[in-house]
Amino acid sequence: MKPTLLLLSRLPDDFIIRLGEHFDCHSYSLLDEKRFMELAPTVRGIVATAESSVPRVLIARLQALEIISVMGVGYDGIDLEAARERNVRVTHTPGLSTEDIADFAIALLLCTARQVLTADRFVRRGEWTVGRHPMTARVFGGRMGIVGLGRIGRAVALRALAFGMSIAYTGRTPKADVPYRWCNDVQTLAASVDYLVLCASGGSDTHGMINAAVLAELGDCGVLINIARGSIVDEDALVEALRDRKILAAGLDVFCDEPHVSRALLALPNVVLTPHMASSTHATVHAMLDLTCNNLTTHFAGEPVLTPVS
Repeated sequence: MKPTLLLLSRLPDDFIIRLGEHFDCHSYSLLDEKRFMELAPTVRGIVATAESSVPRVLIARLQALEIISVMGVGYDGIDLEAARERNVRVTHTPGLSTEDIADFAIALLLCTARQVLTADRFVRRGEWTVGRHPMTARVFGGRMGIVGLGRIGRAVALRALAFGMSIAYTGRTPKADVPYRWCNDVQTLAASVDYLVLCASGGSDTHGMINAAVLAELGDCGVLINIARGSIVDEDALVEALRDRKILAAGLDVFCDEPHVSRALLALPNVVLTPHMASSTHATVHAMLDLTCNNLTTHFAGEPVLTPVS
């Protein structure tokens, strides 16, 4: 019999068809409680995305669970401790989206600093015929601060260098193999840069890290870019900073309660909002799908998975 999989997120139809060749697949969102109870004892694997939540209570209900295969880099929605206690393997798809996410960080930076969206609306409303669009901030030669200098942070830094930017960073530890300026904490970093780009992992260590004090240090000419995790930013503090012009602008691809975005953010003119799409290119998604499928098939073949988390 094919191993039973529980699909926690919406996945491309062709990928579900592909999985169906090897597995008995069921979409979690389509199951009522009665059907879930019938299916639960047979579920051996979960397919999730970086936005999925796999809490302890769900893991506990799936007594046959062996593997959680995450299509994405982040896995802070997975209760890893509960998975380890049950000897459930967790895998993800790291490294495949690095370049796309770094590209998107620069796209958000340019869009916010140069006010591309407001300029577009300016033209569409016919306002150009009666006056010029207000001047914008300069990007070239600016000062970039990166929170989290891992694979993605380094890729963002490489692109920033092409814009003649100086680079500083903070994170768990300083890196001996980079020439960039190290800051001990994010508040110190924010005080010394024009553009603060978040590339850190989610989780308890970084939850609410970008708070009112950090935004105050970034200042009224500063721009915040988040392509990491929504949980890193105190959204209430960010709304206040944007509304009161304590910072210049923000570009956000991630949010605290995705896919729901607060009405307060939606109402602000100086923030660019995108739907967690930094890694969503055809090339990256297909590579992620391949690796997710390979992790599942190799596990159920009794072989080591390619990208274990735990």
